[in-house]
Amino acid sequence: MSTGTDARWGFSASTGLAFTRADIVDAHFEACRPTYLELLRAVGLRPGWRVLDAGCGTGRFLPHLAELVGVRGSLAAVDLTPENAGLAAAVAADLPLPVEVRQGDLLDLPHPDDSFDAAWCANTAQYLDDAALTGALAELRRVVRPGGLVAVKELDGTTVTARPGPQFLFSDLFRAAAPTSPYARNLLRSRDLYRHLAAAGLVDVRQRTLLSEHHAPLSPVERAFYGQACARLAAQAAELGLDVEEWAGYSAGAEAGNPLDAPDAYICEGNVLAVGVVP
Repeated sequence: MSTGTDARWGFSASTGLAFTRADIVDAHFEACRPTYLELLRAVGLRPGWRVLDAGCGTGRFLPHLAELVGVRGSLAAVDLTPENAGLAAAVAADLPLPVEVRQGDLLDLPHPDDSFDAAWCANTAQYLDDAALTGALAELRRVVRPGGLVAVKELDGTTVTARPGPQFLFSDLFRAAAPTSPYARNLLRSRDLYRHLAAAGLVDVRQRTLLSEHHAPLSPVERAFYGQACARLAAQAAELGLDVEEWAGYSAGAEAGNPLDAPDAYICEGNVLAVGVVP
């Protein structure tokens, strides 16, 4: 599924994909829960529908998908990482509706044509270059019935920012990494998702971006995720030869002065939702 593991970004699972290890996936979900769930509700899923969670990770969206489709609905989920698919299956076992979880690849979904009323694909496009994204969208269109919905949610690397600190610290990192890092390039592409959905033949495509903003004092959940994530980004900045001093406070092992702990600390990320209808 991936066009490059980019494991040097850290937190890789058995597939070698960055930021796919269960602990960091779950921490990110909890830190951004309100934003994630608002975007999920905006898709337009209906009671009684059969919905695919494509790239389900550890299954954190499954209970919320279950709430939207209700006990008359059903779910399926697929993830490339075997251990995460196993965790998702454990979540699914506690839900009051049928849920089928499989390990598999979005480029070759193990489902017949027109199997679903909708597909939800969150935080997975970041692992697909343009050609692979085209293939994944073709598969999602194949397994969703005519008139059904394909929804893709992704982090937008251009919106990540923190204060106190330089205005473009994070976006400059992604831009500096992009020439040699498929992962960084894909995170800079999120605002173009609507174009990819339209090119895949989906119609009535709509897109919105919602900021997940976090202000001081950060909650323990927010601090835990962003502390780890920023430390890994600081390590990447050092490898790229960027200004070490600007990233020093975020570095793992820094004794004091982490910008996340400042009295006026602020960190945000944008999440893009693109939704199209299968003709």
